[in-house]
Amino acid sequence: MDSVLECLLSIFLLFLTIPLQVEPRKVHRPRPQITVMGIVYCDICSNNTFSRNSYFLPGAEVKVECRFEASSPRTSEQITFSVNRTTNKHGIYKLELPAIDGIECAREKAIGNLCRASLIRSSNDACNVPGYKSTTDEITIKSEEANLCIYSLNVMNYRPSKRDIALCGN
Repeated sequence: MDSVLECLLSIFLLFLTIPLQVEPRKVHRPRPQITVMGIVYCDICSNNTFSRNSYFLPGAEVKVECRFEASSPRTSEQITFSVNRTTNKHGIYKLELPAIDGIECAREKAIGNLCRASLIRSSNDACNVPGYKSTTDEITIKSEEANLCIYSLNVMNYRPSKRDIALCGN
């Protein structure tokens, strides 16, 4: 009887060591939320750089235009939109889009995706002459864990109509 029990136990242990050929479950990951954002600042010294006298410009109006090409095996689709946004107290404008079926985040997969921002109006009468007034240059940040895709556009700026020599020098 001991030999039968030993045989059954050996067979059981053998089954435990053989990997089961089970089809792995495909994990459905929802498409990432897309965020398009950028910054507007006041370039006090009119040198197109953010200096110690510069400040972020709240209340500036920005037009954001994007084109996304959907990746579908049978069709070629484009989604285009244009919206106006106002910068917050930190000079940041932001557009958040829900996940869009067929739209990829990373640039290497999404060659046809393009976002552009343009200045519309400054909220500050002392700083209202456009400097860098539009941008298409961006950095794309993708986070699988946070299910987020961020298109961070380069900064744009306004400057005063007259340069303050006391602050900025010649």
